[in-house]
Amino acid sequence: MPFGCVTLGDKKNYNQPSEVTDRYDLGQVIKTEEFCEIFRAKDKTTGKLHTCKKFQKRDGRKVRKAAKNEIGILKMVKHPNILQLVDVFVTRKEYFIFLELATGREVFDWILDQGYYSERDTSNVVRQVLEAVAYLHSLKIVHRNLKLENLVYYNRLKNSKIVISDFHLAKLENGLIKEPCGTPEYLAPEVVGRQRYGRPVDCWAIGVIMYILLSGNPPFYEEVEEDDYENHDKNLFRKILAGDYEFDSPYWDDISQAAKDLVTRLMEVEQDQRITAEEAISHEWISGNAASDKNIKDGVCAQIEKNFARAKWKTVVPPQPQMEVPPQPLMAVSPQPPMEASLQPLMGVSPQPLTGALLQPLMGEPHQPQKRALCPPPKAVPHWPPRQLPPLSRLWPSRTAQPQRAPQARLHPLVKGKRLLVMPRSLKGRRPAE
Repeated sequence: MPFGCVTLGDKKNYNQPSEVTDRYDLGQVIKTEEFCEIFRAKDKTTGKLHTCKKFQKRDGRKVRKAAKNEIGILKMVKHPNILQLVDVFVTRKEYFIFLELATGREVFDWILDQGYYSERDTSNVVRQVLEAVAYLHSLKIVHRNLKLENLVYYNRLKNSKIVISDFHLAKLENGLIKEPCGTPEYLAPEVVGRQRYGRPVDCWAIGVIMYILLSGNPPFYEEVEEDDYENHDKNLFRKILAGDYEFDSPYWDDISQAAKDLVTRLMEVEQDQRITAEEAISHEWISGNAASDKNIKDGVCAQIEKNFARAKWKTVVPPQPQMEVPPQPLMAVSPQPPMEASLQPLMGVSPQPLTGALLQPLMGEPHQPQKRALCPPPKAVPHWPPRQLPPLSRLWPSRTAQPQRAPQARLHPLVKGKRLLVMPRSLKGRRPAE
């Protein structure tokens, strides 16, 4: 049979643990992610190597949901730039997901090892990601966690393809999505602002990836004290909401206008006006000859080595609990100024009740990148150790008559040495202490 467990919902159809060990040799744990442990596995029959992701059911509902979700999505997809599902086993205690093994390097490592790196190399990477995402979007699948760490080379050959991994946050778009999740630095404005969202969030994330690959800098930069994590996150979300990024000199001086144009279209604040993956593939910088051949390796590598403390960028915010929102007038606005109202909980101020769309005042002004206020070029993002991000529930004001107290974040038992936000199942009836 092609997969070890035919029906995930049938509690009487569990696999025996021996079925896994009879077919595969599982090596040592090579990586621990938010919800699972990752092993290198060898098929005893063919000798072929695979990646095995093991989810423990006892670790909670979120882990079980992530495993079922990843299995369901991977069974739907077949694309050369997506790691393919090989086998699935569901025992009474665990989920085992066997995938193709990618033996190549992450994109960051590949760039650092190159003797020559140009816009055309970046264009080739972005094109493959766009083709995979356009395929997912044709199936109404939203990845929701696109980032550089999830892009790897399939093997170590010179012309190896790029593959996308990690689908535990992917979701079928049956109507617009409400729950915010993802990696903070790659979140689209509509996710930060807790608007309903859909496939355009993936295009925004590709814009962030492209910006980093061309300059070595993150698009939303704020220089703060090394231990001032809270202010860093406040300013990060504020800049994302406003689309406040720049093509700073000297990092963008040698980058073509076509590349800047595509970044601007991908990172359009208004999700309805953002370019789609299919449209981006037809852009001259992807399908034409607009990408420059000039070697930009020295500048990009210098900034990558300075800017990216990887532990910080790998923190993922899991799907947050949804709250019932009563019907509101379409054009009603908050009594607070738009940006401050969106960020009041994050800034430590008791939020005022909001009526109407959270970002309606902000959405009324078209995003014009060429008119953004200039900011000084970034020097270097300080090396932050792994840290606990503030709960995303603090970012969005309460939409009920009474403000709600932000819940305490707690550590997920699978995470070793890393902090991950796991929200309580319900916020109903919670009030702030008087």
